[in-house]
Amino acid sequence: MFRKHPAFIPLLLAVTLVAGLVLGNMLNRKSQPEYRPMRTASANKLSTILELVQQAYVDSVDTREIIEKTIPEMLENLDPHSTYIPARDMQGVEEEMQGNFSGIGVQFSIQEDTVVVIEVLSGGPSQKLGLMAGDRIVMVNDSTIAGVGIQNEQVLKLLRGQKGTKVKVSNHRRGYSELFDFEIIRGDIPIYSVDVTYMIDQETGFIKISRFAEQTYREFMEGMARLDSAGAKKVIIDLRSNPGGYLTAVIRMVDEFLGKDEPILITRGKSQPEKVYNSSGRNSFADKKVFILIDEFSASASEIFAGALQDNDRGIVIGRRSFGKGLVQEQVPFTDGSAVRLTVARYYTPSGRSIQKPYNNGNEKYNEDIFERMIHGEFLDQDSIRFADSLKYYTRSGRVVYGGGGIMPDIFVPADTAGRSEYFNKVAQRGLVYQYAFQYTDQYRDQLKRFITVSEMEKWLDKQNLMDGFVKYAAGKGVPANQGGLRISGQIIETQLKAYIARNIMGEEGFYPIIQQIDKTLLKAIEVSRQNLLVENLK
Repeated sequence: MFRKHPAFIPLLLAVTLVAGLVLGNMLNRKSQPEYRPMRTASANKLSTILELVQQAYVDSVDTREIIEKTIPEMLENLDPHSTYIPARDMQGVEEEMQGNFSGIGVQFSIQEDTVVVIEVLSGGPSQKLGLMAGDRIVMVNDSTIAGVGIQNEQVLKLLRGQKGTKVKVSNHRRGYSELFDFEIIRGDIPIYSVDVTYMIDQETGFIKISRFAEQTYREFMEGMARLDSAGAKKVIIDLRSNPGGYLTAVIRMVDEFLGKDEPILITRGKSQPEKVYNSSGRNSFADKKVFILIDEFSASASEIFAGALQDNDRGIVIGRRSFGKGLVQEQVPFTDGSAVRLTVARYYTPSGRSIQKPYNNGNEKYNEDIFERMIHGEFLDQDSIRFADSLKYYTRSGRVVYGGGGIMPDIFVPADTAGRSEYFNKVAQRGLVYQYAFQYTDQYRDQLKRFITVSEMEKWLDKQNLMDGFVKYAAGKGVPANQGGLRISGQIIETQLKAYIARNIMGEEGFYPIIQQIDKTLLKAIEVSRQNLLVENLK
């Protein structure tokens, strides 16, 4: 992710080997009167203790196991984002950030104790062999996986594997009595970080970014090119619930919106000189008005993006205060395949704001911060947020912004609690909207596949009395009809049903244009964009 410093490795190994052990009591001279002091080669106390355990402890000890348990405990005392990654977890971490893994190329869901194919990825191994959305995977390598209580993690282990290896799956397909057998050669499957790109209206484009990985910049530029060719004069960039990722990706993306030598980011650390990242002058999207959506789960690189455009008066930030993760980690690999991510610096926005929220009360309190914000009323009322004058900073044009952790939006949008009822909560907790949407898609797949556009599908669905079928389905699952609850929540449920059905057929390009109808933050951004509100008007 960032520069690797091999020089850290001996220090980290020495420091992390024995922290947290209670061996001092075991070697106490009063309880061990016959013990003779030993000379050790190392002057480091922690290394010395490890040597003592290896040489003099009463029983044989697997020091590797002790080390594996001790490293996370030691890092827990530093900050919330210095972490240890065991070798067994490294593959998944690297796949997530590199943007691909090896598998068969399907998205699945476990419904009624059966693995159901939700989507067959275009160009993947499964599509080439004829697997279809709606297939039920009954067997993998001659082992039955239906009706045995299998979990997502187990399915992933069965279907993923080294590129070029084979896996046999047997599928049940609606309308056929026999199983369909496929021998699939696993291949590289992309993990996309740009979820969707589409035009909201004739001049406003929308692009949602779920993470910042190796391929995010390329995906983003391709998406922006599509919006540009469609005539977009404004673009809404959705970074909600984006946890961050590669610094390089976000720096390159911000660079496309700024003139030459405008500041993007500053990093500072005790052992690292201050570094200022300035724009190169590419400014490919100088003609685009920009609106950035954030929420309390937008973190790290998402906050860098929002903060850079906000401080340079280049875009309007809409939503709720972001998470507040502004610590820079460097990943140091070990020879056994594990790695440590050590915090080495802090992020600062161009105006000098620290992105990082306080963590001096311990990691447990830090992790409860989002919950505390909710209890305090921050999700519903902007006035509940108070900033000290010492945290006041200024954008290039002189607008006031605040530090202290996270990025405060220019336009606050409270969390949407309208339309929630006891009936809605019950069906949501049981996942019944999603389940019924899939069942409906499965039943009417042939009709739904005929539609070319989302609007055509939605018009057809509007005539199908979806809610009547859903209410009967929910009642059969233990949630009886509640007319009061349906009056309050009926529109939300119906919109979700249509969005999920469209996703099952068209993917995210079917889902987002429908779900935006009940997305209050996105609707606010659309409203602001149509008002032609400029950053200068926010002073």
